[in-house]
Amino acid sequence: MSNSKVALVTGANKGIGFAIVRAMCKQYVGDVYLTARDAGLGAAAVDSLKKEGLTPLFHQLDINDPNSIRTARDFFREKYGGLDVLVNNAGIAFKMADTTPFASQADVTLKTNFFATRDMCNVFLPIIKPGGRLVNVSSGMGSVALSRCSPDLQARFRSDDITEEELVGLMERFVRDAQEGVHSEKGWPSTAYGVSKTGLTTLSRIQARNLMKERPGDEILCNACCPGWVRTDMAGPNATKSPDEGAITPVYLALLPAGAKEPHGQFVSEKKVQPW
Repeated sequence: MSNSKVALVTGANKGIGFAIVRAMCKQYVGDVYLTARDAGLGAAAVDSLKKEGLTPLFHQLDINDPNSIRTARDFFREKYGGLDVLVNNAGIAFKMADTTPFASQADVTLKTNFFATRDMCNVFLPIIKPGGRLVNVSSGMGSVALSRCSPDLQARFRSDDITEEELVGLMERFVRDAQEGVHSEKGWPSTAYGVSKTGLTTLSRIQARNLMKERPGDEILCNACCPGWVRTDMAGPNATKSPDEGAITPVYLALLPAGAKEPHGQFVSEKKVQPW
């Protein structure tokens, strides 16, 4: 078994995930795993970073495939005895001009951005080592979507006693309401991506609270963050930040120094805690 510290970044063959791996390779004292759904694209991404003189490692990981998640978990548990840093970056967004019906967009977007990311957390959190870091790459669009929800929904998403089960129920309800064409009258905004990230930020707050209760001495820090508006295939060429600039806040949270008590259970943008 390796004694090295180890970090894993999901959805990392391009865009922000790729930039997070690049920065982690430069700043993290330990092994850094670039993971991707497509092994060929992942291997090519690793090769391009090696040409920069960096030493990322690769593991195949499709967060939409529970078997793939469990296989990766078993690998890190057997090789390293667990995981020190998990950056959940994998996510999808439909383009504004996409004509896919909203019901389908809601289903597909939440499947990856909320439900699959939750699966990653639930499978990997038990093997996160003391002093570990969990970073969920969310979005300021989640805050915007929250502000457009009905007052009742806002109160639940912001509450300090919402459970994971209740949150899952709300996310399922949004998809159902979208499929029935009644999401607006039921108090939801018309942004599947935004609602998926409202859910992810809320999930991060719940996970942080649970860690304080269940593993109080382990000093694991869990946060959600917004990388900003980044030039990627997802956001397009007009965005204001480069991927390397977008990686700054996620990497800051992944590398919070040993013994740090905060931020924890927060939504962080530009390295600053944001109101929720």
